[in-house]
Amino acid sequence: MADSDTKRASGEDAHRREYGRIVAKFGTSLLTAGKDQLDLKMMSALVGQVAGLRKRGIEVIVVTSGSIAAGRHRLGVNAAGRESPSRQVLASVGQSHLMHTYDGLFAEHDLVAAQALLTRRALADREGYLNARNTLLALLDLNAVPVVNENDVVAVEEIEGILIGDNDNLSALVTNLVDADLLVMLTDTGGLHTADPRRDPSAELIRTVERITPEIESLADDAATPQGVGGMVTKLEAAKLATAGGADVVIASGREPRVLERLVNGETIGTAFPATTNRMESRKRWMLSGLSTRGKIVIDEGAAKAVLSHGKSLLPAGVREVVGPFDRGDSVSICSDDGRELAIGVTNYGHEDAAAICGLRSDKIEETLGHEYGAELVHRNNLVLV
Repeated sequence: MADSDTKRASGEDAHRREYGRIVAKFGTSLLTAGKDQLDLKMMSALVGQVAGLRKRGIEVIVVTSGSIAAGRHRLGVNAAGRESPSRQVLASVGQSHLMHTYDGLFAEHDLVAAQALLTRRALADREGYLNARNTLLALLDLNAVPVVNENDVVAVEEIEGILIGDNDNLSALVTNLVDADLLVMLTDTGGLHTADPRRDPSAELIRTVERITPEIESLADDAATPQGVGGMVTKLEAAKLATAGGADVVIASGREPRVLERLVNGETIGTAFPATTNRMESRKRWMLSGLSTRGKIVIDEGAAKAVLSHGKSLLPAGVREVVGPFDRGDSVSICSDDGRELAIGVTNYGHEDAAAICGLRSDKIEETLGHEYGAELVHRNNLVLV
């Protein structure tokens, strides 16, 4: 593994940055202390840390798991009952219990907890995305603490295990949604290691990951904890999304004393993933999330160089293949010949028109289609690199 990509644990402070708004994600295994019910002592400690940051003027949004575990405990359901309908019922019962617990704990610090249930489908819609953003920002303006969770009662496909519904990725989406400076994913492990520390006692903590390469991804343990959904794989996916949107990311143990305060103070704890770009404006963050991606455009090497290195628009001449369906105005994935996703952009043409002008010069568009919506298949102002 290249030293330029990682730093092993050494106690050094790798990246110092002022954080005015953070997203803190609390995993199920942390909130339950590995058991089948909420751990009030742990939750109280975490809420206390959030309250401490709020007193310093730092805005905090909490992304929480735990509703299904809470529902299982309240209903006395055995942990083995994991079929989709029963998990929806568990989430329905558990979400109210989870929020009641948060409400009481934050009230002890004179803070108001505000529930926000989100789904991928809602965020995929541009209007829904903006509505969610405006609501969360308004709550922060009112000094409330938004407590965000996936709406598991309606998100059937996510509960069934497709990797689009875990709260790790939800926390990254929320980070980009509200222009947060830092995403902290607190778990029951200390961060990313050279091997699974639960199985290999010689595993070393990786202190800083400058770039999430395939080699870094290969270190992730794909096994989730029995209480939760996401493992290290989903945390790396979330880190990639949030850092590409301009936020720093840290994966750390939630059992570390005052971990949020210490991270905000610049202390190196867990594994840090520095932002890979400056903040993007909101529309490009929405595009980068991939929530509304409808199809794929494969481009040749020359077009890839023009888009990646020279900030050019994507012209039909550089397109090798169009994979639909998608309509004019949809977000599409722009890929290289070898399948790598290079960018996401809003297309000026639907998939049938795009396929018809694939490989043609722009001055042939109107002649071929009988109409023209612009010389570019994807204009550079509607394109964001991945």
